[in-house]
Amino acid sequence: MFRRRRFEQVPELNTSSTADISFMLLIFFLVASSMDTDKGLLRQLPPPPQEQQPPTDVSKDHILQVTLDASDQLAVDGTLITPQQLRDQIAEFVAADRTDHVISIRTDRATTYEAYFRMQNAIVAAYSQLRERYARERFGKGYGELEAEQRDEINQYYPQRISESKPSEGGAS
Repeated sequence: MFRRRRFEQVPELNTSSTADISFMLLIFFLVASSMDTDKGLLRQLPPPPQEQQPPTDVSKDHILQVTLDASDQLAVDGTLITPQQLRDQIAEFVAADRTDHVISIRTDRATTYEAYFRMQNAIVAAYSQLRERYARERFGKGYGELEAEQRDEINQYYPQRISESKPSEGGAS
């Protein structure tokens, strides 16, 4: 009548290596996956003024107006150009007026990042070209091979004077 029930034991799974396997998979996917690198512009902001200084007036002859509109068209003083032409014009403009020049940049909110970075790269390339040439004339070496104080001297000889206005809405002109 009464039967005694037999308790059957369920065999256990060996889980001792599960943590090791999951750790190895995690390491594999971290190493095998590609990480997106951030794009950015290396800019050094001027130090904050200790006291309020009145804005300085700059002659229009010393300003190069660079415009990037909503359709990613690049213009200098109203004339459409390519990034290569922009680089050449900036190098010529800065070489003619080393210390009193201002490069004024106007963009549109609808401008793409790619066009903006192409424009910024052209500007940086122009300054790099001028600084490299002056470093070879002055020190007989490339700009990258110079010591810090020599690079500072060249940076003061060809200072970056860039003014960027807020992006306009609905087409920069």
